Amino acid sequence: MSHTLNIYEPLSIEAIRAEFPILQTLVYGNPLVYLDNAATTQKPLSVLEAMDVYYKTINANVHRGVHHLSQVATDAFEEARRKVASYINAAHDHEIIFTRGTTEGINLVASVFGRANLKAGDEVLITAMEHHSNIVPWQLACEYYGAKLKVIPFSERGELDMDAFAALIKGPVKILSFTYVSNSLGTINPVNEMIHAAHERGIVVLLDAAQAVQHIPIDVQELDVDFLVFSSHKIYGPTGLGVLYGKEALLNKLPPYQGGGEMIRTVSFEKTTYNDLPFKFEAGTPDIAGAIGLGAALDYVNSIGIDRIKLAEEALMEYAQEMMSGVPGIRFVGEAANKAGVISFLLGNHHPFDVGEILDKQGIAVRTGHHCCQPVMDRLGIPGTVRASFSVYNTPEDVDRLVKGLEKTAKMLG
Repeated sequence: MSHTLNIYEPLSIEAIRAEFPILQTLVYGNPLVYLDNAATTQKPLSVLEAMDVYYKTINANVHRGVHHLSQVATDAFEEARRKVASYINAAHDHEIIFTRGTTEGINLVASVFGRANLKAGDEVLITAMEHHSNIVPWQLACEYYGAKLKVIPFSERGELDMDAFAALIKGPVKILSFTYVSNSLGTINPVNEMIHAAHERGIVVLLDAAQAVQHIPIDVQELDVDFLVFSSHKIYGPTGLGVLYGKEALLNKLPPYQGGGEMIRTVSFEKTTYNDLPFKFEAGTPDIAGAIGLGAALDYVNSIGIDRIKLAEEALMEYAQEMMSGVPGIRFVGEAANKAGVISFLLGNHHPFDVGEILDKQGIAVRTGHHCCQPVMDRLGIPGTVRASFSVYNTPEDVDRLVKGLEKTAKMLG
């Protein structure tokens, strides 16, 4: 990946914020403070314009037309695939499969890997901090094939129990599927160590990078990960589109996920033969505008530099943690030594919903609840948390507004 600017140059936050029109929104008469980036990021003008240009000037279906618009649309769609491959340093463009999101990517792998590899007595290994999207698909696969789901526990601080991992990995594990960064705790897991340990035992690894791809440089060849998934809307792109990366050799061995147009080579009532990668896993008309939008989003990130974004966000997280620590009654949930993007907390004994609603009336958008991680909340003995999550366009002033908002909330709730 090439970055156009020195990573140590400070970001021009005013210029960055000017690219996101929604940040000018007033909420109940207050300037918006958007701290719900782990749920979805806002979209820069370049992304909105790229999708607008597609629909206004080159709207056509891809791959199946000989006419001019279809060829131009196909070129734009496949250019987006090349941008994704470059961004995560895939060895081949055809290792990039477009999906509807991280959730579909995991379901796809659970379905086709399970069909090809799982049987009674096998084990699937995940962690106790997974999003429901990385729990339920594996539960379904295990139920269907008679495999067992094993879970790596984590500590009160929100860090994986690596001794337990070392013991569990010795079982009849066929696949390890886990999150790079926890969406509820912010924990950055020791991915290199875990992938290496799994591969030493011949175990395939899927990495959920939905909460990592916008914060941390990712190189799939350096990680040597077998599968990796993420969602466009977490990295300034449109909703409804995701990416599944898979090693070419593995993808070629797996059966198709869905049947229909694009994924076929020949069809007869006697037999169907399947298309080459990546089309084997892309049945039906894809989200063409979404892919183009994601390509524009990655261009946007590269124009700043993911390394510079990482440094700026780390500094902002450190400032937020320090300033929020002074709020009476605050209790942080997830205090891992290595974190990204997320600060989860409780305010006294007040329900997260109540805290979130009062902050909202002050124009401050945070997420409340279990964050699709009910087992995490059960492990910690709490109903949920308030989650502030940060992005490249957030500022120290946003943090100051949050702190003042929490102080006011604490007084109102008593």
